[in-house]
Amino acid sequence: MPEVLQGAGVSPGVGAGPVRTIAGAVPEPPAGSTHGGDAEAERATALAALEAVAVELEERGTRAAAVGNPMGEEVLGAQALMARDPGLADDVRARIDRGVAAPRAVFESFGVYRDLLAGAGEYMAARVTDLDDIRDRALARLLGLPMPGVPESDEPFVLVARDLAPADTAVLDPAQVIAFVTEEGGPTSHTAIIARTMGVPAVVALPGATALADGTRVLVDGAAGTVRPDPSEADVAAARAAAAARAAALEDSTGPGATKDGHKVPLLANIGGPKDVDAARANGAEGVGLYRTEFLFLDRHKAPTDEEQEAAYRTVLEVFPEGRVVVRTLDAGADKPLKFLPPPGEEPNPALGERGLRMSRRYPDVLAAQLAALARATAGLTTKLQVMAPMVTDAAEAAFFAAACRDAGIAHPGVMIEVPAAALRARDIAPEVEFFSIGTNDLTQYACAADRQVGGLAHLQDPWQPAILDLVAPAAEAGVPCGVCGEAAADPALACVLVGLGVTSLSMSAPALPLVRAALARHTLDECRQAAAAARAARTVAQAREAARAHLPGLAELGI
Repeated sequence: MPEVLQGAGVSPGVGAGPVRTIAGAVPEPPAGSTHGGDAEAERATALAALEAVAVELEERGTRAAAVGNPMGEEVLGAQALMARDPGLADDVRARIDRGVAAPRAVFESFGVYRDLLAGAGEYMAARVTDLDDIRDRALARLLGLPMPGVPESDEPFVLVARDLAPADTAVLDPAQVIAFVTEEGGPTSHTAIIARTMGVPAVVALPGATALADGTRVLVDGAAGTVRPDPSEADVAAARAAAAARAAALEDSTGPGATKDGHKVPLLANIGGPKDVDAARANGAEGVGLYRTEFLFLDRHKAPTDEEQEAAYRTVLEVFPEGRVVVRTLDAGADKPLKFLPPPGEEPNPALGERGLRMSRRYPDVLAAQLAALARATAGLTTKLQVMAPMVTDAAEAAFFAAACRDAGIAHPGVMIEVPAAALRARDIAPEVEFFSIGTNDLTQYACAADRQVGGLAHLQDPWQPAILDLVAPAAEAGVPCGVCGEAAADPALACVLVGLGVTSLSMSAPALPLVRAALARHTLDECRQAAAAARAARTVAQAREAARAHLPGLAELGI
């Protein structure tokens, strides 16, 4: 095994301890298995198992809240809703009525939903692990098997798994589980979200993680994304010293984002709604760079009312009277299907189908209602409201959106740059809008033809790809302010490179803000430009990182 294993760090910190692997999935019930003929009893058994799982998840959510993890309670509540989904229950009933045994019916019904989510893009594909966990818990009840879950240990340990289910991670004691390591997952997975909330180091997308034998002592660095098997005491001491130095540096890093020589780079937060504002303020966000408004619409049979939308938007706008709030209009469609906005038909590749602005143009009344609510929400406030459309491809689409904003009374329209065609011809789009925001998550996925949720393609999902930097550059140079709101902005070294490419603001998950602020404060704009040029000149991801770091000496002070 290599001396150091490299994955994706999604929650900073250092943890050292023995490996404990999570129990494996419940085995698949045999294909073709049938029940004894009493369909009514079989239906009752299957639905009772699903309800028992929902109740268990809600109880775990209550326990998570009791140990100071409200995010865990929210995640598990959403899982309980999935277990009680009426469509799922109807599908199970229909299969049992055809003679299929309850365990097999449950397995096949979840399979239908699983395939839909796995092919539906970033947000929904990240929920596949959640669905698998609900399925396995229901099957364990039906088959009389041990419930899958976290192993018990008489000492603190590093939890290793193919992936982790929210039902397990949400109730973990951070004093017992000192780090997470998974083979799959990504920065948007629930494992990553909960790990950051708990303050536990986490590394995901680590090939071969489950090959680590139980009991093997490992050193996990959640900032660097590394796992070192059998570390020496000196290795552990050095890692902890670096983490301590980083923590000290972060305490000294306050105020607006700027480079060492005073070049201003506003540092903003990505949020999903008012509930995320407190964390943004606590970490020094100067505003919001990505307000994902679809979270107001998900899991609803009809759109939120105008009043609901206006209240949710105004609550956030009021928090930043001297800053900006960048709102992304409803990013509905393939990756976030909505029950009240049916797609135009079955799409063979939903991620490349009608989503984002494409879906909004199909349902113009929904877009108009959202823009009107935003315009009303900003009335009388000093906050700068900027509104952007997702999945814009060309100048014509940008012009359509800008006109819709003007009709609604919104003064500052913009577009997201996440389609490679838009990045390449950003100069054509720039005259139509006031600003760009680059979504590096989707831009990388589309440019490299690599699904972000497939762990085996992690090497192609890296925004350090020189080709991705080549796509960022024309957007940053197109003549309008250009921010980045993808996970790339949360990487301190890459944040410096993005500024060197001409990016004017950076938006990220709130916990990442202090480290990025500290990294920028230790480098001049010229150093950032040199790092950017060196990264673009490289041929591989590894070479790009190494070349950029050679021009960013201040990273060493932060232990990164």
